[in-house]
Amino acid sequence: MGTEGDGICRPAGGWAAPFRGERDGGGRMSRLMEQTPDEVAAEQLAAGRSRVCFVREESGALRASDPALQELGDAIARLPDYAEHEAIFLAVGPETRALFGAFIHRTTRGQAQGGLRHWPYPDLAAYLRDGLRLATGMGRKCALAGLWWGGGKGIIAHQSAGAWRDTTYRRQLYAEYGRFVTSLRGCYVTAEDAGTTPADMAEIHQQTRFATCLPPEVGGSGNPSDMTAAGVVCAMRAALAFIGAGTLADKRIAMQGAGNVGSFMIERLLAEGVAGILVTETSPDQRDILLDRFADAPVVVKTATAGDPSILSEPCDVLVPNALGGILNEKTIPGIQARVICGAANNQLADETRDAEGLSTRGILFVPDFVANRMGIVACSNEHAGSLPNDPLVLRHLDREWTDSIHQVTERILARARDEGVTTVTAARALADDRAAEPHPIWGARARQIIDSLYAEHRPRGVPVR
Repeated sequence: MGTEGDGICRPAGGWAAPFRGERDGGGRMSRLMEQTPDEVAAEQLAAGRSRVCFVREESGALRASDPALQELGDAIARLPDYAEHEAIFLAVGPETRALFGAFIHRTTRGQAQGGLRHWPYPDLAAYLRDGLRLATGMGRKCALAGLWWGGGKGIIAHQSAGAWRDTTYRRQLYAEYGRFVTSLRGCYVTAEDAGTTPADMAEIHQQTRFATCLPPEVGGSGNPSDMTAAGVVCAMRAALAFIGAGTLADKRIAMQGAGNVGSFMIERLLAEGVAGILVTETSPDQRDILLDRFADAPVVVKTATAGDPSILSEPCDVLVPNALGGILNEKTIPGIQARVICGAANNQLADETRDAEGLSTRGILFVPDFVANRMGIVACSNEHAGSLPNDPLVLRHLDREWTDSIHQVTERILARARDEGVTTVTAARALADDRAAEPHPIWGARARQIIDSLYAEHRPRGVPVR
């Protein structure tokens, strides 16, 4: 599974040489945060550094495995999206030179699990913030779904010079990331996410057992997009019923983004009898596919440029954000003309507190993304337990009669927000965080012990663990 010289892992599964170097001042750490991921990776490799971990101690401090990068650890802890994460692991691919990350929020409920995002980032700060925020959301999602998993997220920074469509390059890239995951010894289990495909996951699985969303041909659950769409539609039904607006029949839908999840969602919404769906899509090719697929349905698809928020101000009953995060913010919220917001995108609010208050003040019912879009992780998280046709452990999440179904949990959160006079985000976070504190009934703190062991192997001599 690799050697010490390959820069990723050695037979014992431990770390290769950590990031090393002389301690620099905080100014240099600020400059590092402003560099692109490519620049960060190149600079660290030029200095003979390959990886580092940051682990939260019992004191609350975020400790770097190399003192030379402690200022970076302190800077991470000051980021607005840092929420007492247990660990952040960073590494540079030995051949591709891509920046790899594994972000772990909580492992009380079990190993951290979350998808691997392959995406471009303007600087290291954006890369870190996305990983931190997505890991937090995944932890809350697992807790609300009753899954015995903690919150994690994998990130590969999209390389500016990378031929990311090239099959040979992708195989090398994902093989390297798979070896990186193996070196973490199971504290993080990776899966599919934006920019990563089932074929990429199969490549990862060649290098690590700690992966889900594998192709059905090797016993996995495959692409979770249809199940994710089904779950979001369940949450829409619950939200409309809660405000006394009836069912989805005859409702007007405005949808931002209709890739894999969105296209399945359109099918399900049409089956519910919606009056019409207005979609914006940044890909002209995907727009043409949608127009052909739904040519005889009340679906209008428009091409939009990346970052175009115009769909958010369309009059509709349900606004469905299915693209990337941060699109509900101080600039866009005043123009929203929807009664309900419920979509598949992660981290839809630019600022969870401020923007949830902004929506509540305007009387717009917001279903938090980690409440609505759980089915991706539900479908794939327990692949190791085998599969059944129409698996009851998966489908019960879509059954409104089950106590922890999407419908019932959504209703519970909306009622709590109303009764306590708080936002739906505050209510959802409170319930999720309570559940996230429940220890795994079999493995207890094992994942945290793995994290501590990784740090212990590579901490400087004389520095105690935690």
